[in-house]
Amino acid sequence: MSLSHKHQCREIITKAICGKGRKFSTVTHTVTPPNNPTSILGAWIINHQYEAVAAGDGIEVIGTYDVNIWYSYDKNSQTDVAKETVSYVERVPLSYLDPKHRASTVEVSAEATQEPSCVEASVSSNGKSVILRVEREYAVELVAETKVVVKVCTDHHGDYEDKEFEYALGDDVDDYEDLDYEGLEDEL
Repeated sequence: MSLSHKHQCREIITKAICGKGRKFSTVTHTVTPPNNPTSILGAWIINHQYEAVAAGDGIEVIGTYDVNIWYSYDKNSQTDVAKETVSYVERVPLSYLDPKHRASTVEVSAEATQEPSCVEASVSSNGKSVILRVEREYAVELVAETKVVVKVCTDHHGDYEDKEFEYALGDDVDDYEDLDYEGLEDEL
């Protein structure tokens, strides 16, 4: 820390996003209905629930969803719906992690940027089960306390009024798409 008369630096402890990650995955489930399926008439996923937990240098998304398969059987003369609840754990690595965050203050969150959806359903080669291909995607964040160093100017507080500053936007430029810039100019 500098103790000169012109400038001083201070450390501020604040809560900040200290880690981010995103993961897209395709998984396969096998469901065995009570009757041997002849053909698949439809497959969908409902009742998706999940939570996020910290796991080492990543975040685990732990969840469940119900798989519903509408299928025909008995040489396409009958139909039925097979239902099964699927449990999963998806490990999402963090592409960014601030190593100086306070581990005791960690809070994690996950958002399903693509809800689990069935993109393909087919009868297995043995004719007794249904094979589903499911796609899902999660974005995760790790929030914790961390230190930020700021420069403190003790003299000439008004000297910055005629200066222009440029602020570089990071990867989160899309977070400001909906901002009404014209309304901001009116308030200044």
